[in-house]
Amino acid sequence: MANIFPRWSNLLPFKIAFCLGTIGVGVVLAVGYYATPKAQVVGYQPSQPIPFSHKIHVEQLGLDCRYCHSFVDVSGHSNVPSGNTCWNCHQHVQKDSPKLAPLHRSMNVNYPGYDGKPIEWVRIHKAPDYVYFDHSAHVNRGISCQSCHGDVNQMEVVYQAEPHSMGWCLDCHRSPEKHLRPLEEVFNFHYGDADVSKYSKDKGVTTTLDLGKKLKEQFSVRPKTTCATCHH
Repeated sequence: MANIFPRWSNLLPFKIAFCLGTIGVGVVLAVGYYATPKAQVVGYQPSQPIPFSHKIHVEQLGLDCRYCHSFVDVSGHSNVPSGNTCWNCHQHVQKDSPKLAPLHRSMNVNYPGYDGKPIEWVRIHKAPDYVYFDHSAHVNRGISCQSCHGDVNQMEVVYQAEPHSMGWCLDCHRSPEKHLRPLEEVFNFHYGDADVSKYSKDKGVTTTLDLGKKLKEQFSVRPKTTCATCHH
């Protein structure tokens, strides 16, 4: 009896299995990368109701982070500035700029279209509801805004610079010395190795990492790495 199927069909099951396996591996790799915070949230840069430039206010004018984010070192949560904070300056500075129209509508009773409503800033950094993060606990032990939020002082428009994933947080908890700095330098975006000599006369301490190791012992920093650290 003649063969119904041609000889090449003997390899067909193996070809199908190879193709399905390749597709499966590709899906796993794609999900492993694109379904992570690094791909989903890093670079998130929404438009704000007022185009606020941190580069101008922080880098050029020298404003301290705490002028606008006034709760960051005393509260578990940081805060965005209210209209009053902005109005302290901008009722006098750049007051005719059309970019500040939302601020005038919120604060200036003599402005056409005044409604008194607060400015609705778009939130960029947000931890899941099941995660507990205390800003003051980190800031008051020498962790800079820069470690978590990147070079905000250079940003014309703020974006999320770090993934803030569980693995990313644990990396810091396992090696806090990489991020620890003197409390006086927490809000200094230009802190670097050149500043180390001001805080240590030890010849073996020449880099921020060396100083971070000393500060880890001085502050008795022993971050937990168990689930209960953040998931209360």
